[in-house]
Amino acid sequence: MSFYAKLEAAAQRNNTLLCVGLDPTPESCPDRFLAGAHDSQELPDGTDDTSCQALLAWNESVIEATSDLVCCYKPNIAFYEALGQPGMELLRATIAAIPEHIPVLLDAKRGDIGSTAAAYARACFEELDVDAVTLSPYLGQDSIAPFAAYSDKGLFVLCHTSNPAAGAFQKLTVTNGQFPGVEDALFVHVAKEAVSWSPAVGLVVGATYPQALADVRTVAPDAWVLAPGIGAQGGDLQAALSTGLRADGLGVLVAATRSVTQADDPRQAAKSIREDINSARTKSSSTSKVEPDTPAPQPTRGAESHSDLIIGLAGLGALQFGDFTLASGKKSSMYVDLRLLVSRPELMQAAAAAYAKELAALPCDRIAGVPYAALPIGMAVALASGVPLIYNRKESKSHGLGKDIEGLWQPGERVVIIEDVITTGGSIVSSVELFRAAGLIVEDAIVLLDRQQGGVENLQKAGIRVHSVLALGDVLDLLSQTGHIPEEIRQSLGLPAPAGESQ
Repeated sequence: MSFYAKLEAAAQRNNTLLCVGLDPTPESCPDRFLAGAHDSQELPDGTDDTSCQALLAWNESVIEATSDLVCCYKPNIAFYEALGQPGMELLRATIAAIPEHIPVLLDAKRGDIGSTAAAYARACFEELDVDAVTLSPYLGQDSIAPFAAYSDKGLFVLCHTSNPAAGAFQKLTVTNGQFPGVEDALFVHVAKEAVSWSPAVGLVVGATYPQALADVRTVAPDAWVLAPGIGAQGGDLQAALSTGLRADGLGVLVAATRSVTQADDPRQAAKSIREDINSARTKSSSTSKVEPDTPAPQPTRGAESHSDLIIGLAGLGALQFGDFTLASGKKSSMYVDLRLLVSRPELMQAAAAAYAKELAALPCDRIAGVPYAALPIGMAVALASGVPLIYNRKESKSHGLGKDIEGLWQPGERVVIIEDVITTGGSIVSSVELFRAAGLIVEDAIVLLDRQQGGVENLQKAGIRVHSVLALGDVLDLLSQTGHIPEEIRQSLGLPAPAGESQ
């Protein structure tokens, strides 16, 4: 059984996402184990080391108390290597004590290339026979490939770690080589690259940084994430799971070590953490459920990071307030006319860059602008991202080549739809049907503004994921706070007063 199959089976069997670390030191070993070690048996290799005997008894006690509450154990090899040869025998004895149906993730953070990486892989997967290992990506794919050759094993690549100084390197911005002009945080780039190396790759993202978890989940929607930092390091469990869980309620390994192993009652501590995890999973699931008339909430880049763009659109007249009837027939206090972007090149560039940043996280061969409003936007996104543009005609062409799809393309290519605004999603569905009928693969659409009126849900039913740069609620809040919404409309919508004014 592969590591991930074994992991998910254990998670389902024990109804848990808890991963307990086993990092013993003689200094932290409870007195009851040290006292009993004098009368204990020698380690399996015959080593007579009293402290290691005590640590083995401690580990075995934790395992026995928690094996029905966890889905994985994570010994950190450093604590065993520090004890010399007896410590390595302690590690082997600890691994042997873990029930066969629960996977073992060795926290080793290996990272090298060539024969050295191959030797590390043999040591982890053959000599110690663990199910998964943590790895450093600094040397690139070459350092991961020897581990990925073991197709039944799991690989957790360091992405955004839980320590306070993590951002010194991991949050540096780097230019996306595939999309010129688009920048990513280094840890986001690592996530995108690493998951492309092997289906066995998971990622290490500290639970102390929920936004990093959200960013990683956006670019690696299917990957398992090891999230250290809950408990002694003070990570916010609810925030971590709300941003990190996959749609199936799995995908995050919540790592806890000292809060379990050094507790007076490890079983009760593990049980309490498991209950907190499951409570957070339930809350995350309930907030993500979509009622029939409620649009599905989608993560956006947020109004703050696009405040200049939003205020620029309002100043251009692309966002107007009053009493309007939309193309869908719905009434609205806001009208959006992004066709005006063609008259303000600097705003078009800013919008195209925002689209391109979303696009950088998606697999695609072509982008497709929805006629007609999104065609100039699509061209701007193509220039910003370097991804070729195609588009469908609204009316079939009766002369020339009679094509319904303009531009160069081949059946089987992946296409991401570019649209300006989504209300009900009808225009996107029409284009998608035409592209799919031609043999193109269409699973994603990017819109500048989601009006949050059911379009996202409608497209989900059609098998299309919507990625929104902006959500209407965020836009309204920002424009209200900056005084861009008429007072009577602001009050009718229940929006906050402009900054500096009393309510």
